[in-house]
Amino acid sequence: MDLVKNIFKGDKVIWIIFLCLCLISIIEVFSAASTLTYKSGDHWGPITQHSVILMVGVVVVVFMHNIPYKWFQVFPVFLIPLSLVLLALVTLMGVLTGDRVNGAARWMTFFGVQFQPSELAKMAVIIAVSFILSKKQDDEGANPKAFKYIMYITGAICILIAPENLSTAMLLFGVVFLMMFIGRVAMKKLLSLIGILALGAGLMVAVVFVVPENSELPFLHRLSTWKSRITNFTSKEEVPAAKFDIDKDAQIAHARIAIATSNVVGKAPGNSVQRDFLSQAFSDFIYAIIVEELGLLGGGFVTMLYIWLLIRAGRIAKKCERTFPAFLVMGIALMLVSQALLNMMVAVGLFPVTGQPLPLISKGGTSTLINCAYIGMILSVSRYTAKLDEEKEKNNQIQMEIVAPDEEAAEPTSEMLNSDAEFEE
Repeated sequence: MDLVKNIFKGDKVIWIIFLCLCLISIIEVFSAASTLTYKSGDHWGPITQHSVILMVGVVVVVFMHNIPYKWFQVFPVFLIPLSLVLLALVTLMGVLTGDRVNGAARWMTFFGVQFQPSELAKMAVIIAVSFILSKKQDDEGANPKAFKYIMYITGAICILIAPENLSTAMLLFGVVFLMMFIGRVAMKKLLSLIGILALGAGLMVAVVFVVPENSELPFLHRLSTWKSRITNFTSKEEVPAAKFDIDKDAQIAHARIAIATSNVVGKAPGNSVQRDFLSQAFSDFIYAIIVEELGLLGGGFVTMLYIWLLIRAGRIAKKCERTFPAFLVMGIALMLVSQALLNMMVAVGLFPVTGQPLPLISKGGTSTLINCAYIGMILSVSRYTAKLDEEKEKNNQIQMEIVAPDEEAAEPTSEMLNSDAEFEE
């Protein structure tokens, strides 16, 4: 029992949420990876690989949560330059060699191991922003230099990510914006940033619809994909069921069929029908399979786990006496929960199709391990807050022990009262 306590230190609720998400991941990936099983001819191959990655992820969580949170401040020193170099390399490789997966160059392979530099870059930016906000806090809020430094780092990373993964760049920038709002950056600067972003978004949409789809302009090879997704999402034309082309937008169609054919309790794990037709059912659209198999209750439970994670992270941040761990915990929680909500919104048709996996549930390598590192960082900060609570309790007990004898000495006893009465007589 003591061994388990020594291994699983930190906030118990965060551990419960993490283990619940891992359990759901194993069950649903095993069910949703039917297409991978068919292609490989190995029934146990995909889920075995995913289970091994999750086990390595647990080791990453244990390792990270044993590192004092102060050491995380050093990470951006080497993560930021490394991320910039890797993102530049993967983008150039896509342009020069045309080596892309599903039309995008997002992965690099070293010694047979494939990973996404953008996941590493997201971690680097969140830690760097937390550090800058913590070091540039004044009595009136964040120092104006904090906004400038944050824009330099975030802008450079997002510009390199956007050509191959626009949704990830937008998600990262949105999380950084929320962190600056929490970090008391001047509202005037944030409002001006919103105006610039709105103008930039308008220009981007204009470029998407003006530039021909067959244009060979560099870094605009995904124009046709962006245009089709925007058009499909904004189109209000109602197509009769008999005339609906299910093959034209297969992902959207089969995801909606999976959700529509579900009920309160679902079809039970392993009984999904749309997993055999839905592309990326084990990754980008796994929430649709969760709803189909576990029903509205299962889908609601998964959503509740992420919201619970955000609430718990907020409580941990509130207990911090220093600003860096508080900003770090909130930044990580906002990243995980925002990405999860974006994935769910895509699955139910509330957002255009993007390539965002469901954190800690979707099948993946780099994203799973980085998300596990995030959980380890939150647990590391929770250990710090737990020590603060213990110290406060000890101080309260010491004060009570000091005050108690004085109060007993001040209260008159019955013998003292009797002696006073005899003296008066």
